[in-house]
Amino acid sequence: MGGSPGARGAGEHPSPVVRVGTGYDSHRFDPRRPLKLGGVHFPGSPGLSGFSDGDAVAHAVIDALLGATCLGDIGTHFPPGEEAWRDADSMELLAASVAMLRGEGWAVGNVDVTVICERPRIGPRAAEMRARLAERMGVRAGAVSVKGKSNEAMGWIGRGEGIAVHAVATVVRASRS
Repeated sequence: MGGSPGARGAGEHPSPVVRVGTGYDSHRFDPRRPLKLGGVHFPGSPGLSGFSDGDAVAHAVIDALLGATCLGDIGTHFPPGEEAWRDADSMELLAASVAMLRGEGWAVGNVDVTVICERPRIGPRAAEMRARLAERMGVRAGAVSVKGKSNEAMGWIGRGEGIAVHAVATVVRASRS
């Protein structure tokens, strides 16, 4: 790695054009609440506990996007326990998070989501979830992947106690700050 350091100071590096972030969320089932995942309602399924609406898919995606842009996490911007966020629509929180990253000169590249649960079945509703997530992030549905995986009856997920979600997101530099 020879060559001169150029005009940059020691230890100063240009911001990368593409960044990657990961997100995770999990919630216990709460039969008193409706189930909403990726902005899609699942009638007949128990909902998820949580201070907001408990949409674990939206929460994991928010954390992936905020992580990719080094803007913290969902709890930093929408702290649980603050009344302003009680029963909040997590898809609105997603839209607000995307506005934050755009304000920093970033755009959503793509998002890949894996929902881990025994029930409900995710596959039959994945396209609808992709469309809702894409709409809130201002990207085409082809930039969003949603898939469901079973935990093969192992652990707390396998016993049907709740849902876990992993998300990976790329963001691209929209403009130089």
